[in-house]
Amino acid sequence: MVLFTLKGERVIKKLLLVVIIFTTSLLAQGEALVNTEVLKRGKINPLTEFIGTVKFENSSNLASETDGLVKNIYIEVGKNVKKGDVLIKVDSLILDAQINSAIAQVNIAEVELKNAKNDYERYLVLINKKSIAQKTFDDIKLAYELAKQKLYSTKANLKQLTIQRDKKSIKAPYDGVIVSKNVNLNEWVNSGSVVAKIVNTKNIEMTFNLPLSYVDNLDKKHNYEVVLPNMTVNAQLYAAIPSGDKLTRTFPVRFKTKLYNKFIFDGAQAKVKLSKNIKTNAFIINRDAVIKRFGQNVIFVINNKSIANMIPVEVIGFDGLIVGIKASDLKEGMNVVVKGNERVFPNQAVKVLNK
Repeated sequence: MVLFTLKGERVIKKLLLVVIIFTTSLLAQGEALVNTEVLKRGKINPLTEFIGTVKFENSSNLASETDGLVKNIYIEVGKNVKKGDVLIKVDSLILDAQINSAIAQVNIAEVELKNAKNDYERYLVLINKKSIAQKTFDDIKLAYELAKQKLYSTKANLKQLTIQRDKKSIKAPYDGVIVSKNVNLNEWVNSGSVVAKIVNTKNIEMTFNLPLSYVDNLDKKHNYEVVLPNMTVNAQLYAAIPSGDKLTRTFPVRFKTKLYNKFIFDGAQAKVKLSKNIKTNAFIINRDAVIKRFGQNVIFVINNKSIANMIPVEVIGFDGLIVGIKASDLKEGMNVVVKGNERVFPNQAVKVLNK
């Protein structure tokens, strides 16, 4: 019964593919302008698939920097937050009172400085006229300098208190998703207590354990196609760790990429196909000939009536701008579209520009 069901599913998928191809061919109008190359036989480095693991590049435990009662919680697990968003507030009533007092002290110091400055300027005129004793002027000047220092001190105290109050608000260090919340309202937290955990789901790392023969062929300037659940991404080599597993003789290699409007779970499976310096026979063509259609790799072959036929292919490997492919319907000498194939539909008439 299970075998029959699986077979039935395969039949349905094939029928759907036929319907899609037929529909798109009806939508194609006019001749598509293309460039072609001749399919040849050659040798290519075969690709080997490796399984790895996804990890978020940024994952942070958020801790309280002060002691106090939790008064406000603005987060829930799974909630998206922006950098700078206030997530949790700790009670700051005592600090608020101290800040109000410090503001008053600053205002008083400003008034005192203003009066001391006026006295200084007035006595400066008198000392220049030699109308007052030097000690009297020195006392006024000292009072002026002390007033300036008092204002500086009160402002510094106010700033310190303001910084302390700001630490009562725990904020998001970057855009991300809250994955855990460890406090409740009116719960006491100590300085250093972890209150939540945030992850940045946009920047991800993918780690693969590779034999040295594959690690040696990796290039940081190259983009690698990595298959993730429900998506395929281009990633770049980030680091090859020289300390490996002595039993399997493999070494951890990390790739990085950025997800914009997509989401993936930490620990998800990742797949990458890599090659080493061992050549195998294959059909070879410019790598631009292979494109994605209906979730698979395909090429378009032009027959003697200038009609484009779509053929699903398996990619064997790459060598610079050359790709190695195989499929049961491929024959050496076929004219394959290498430019303009993104505009071609199955069974569409084409005009070859580079005959």
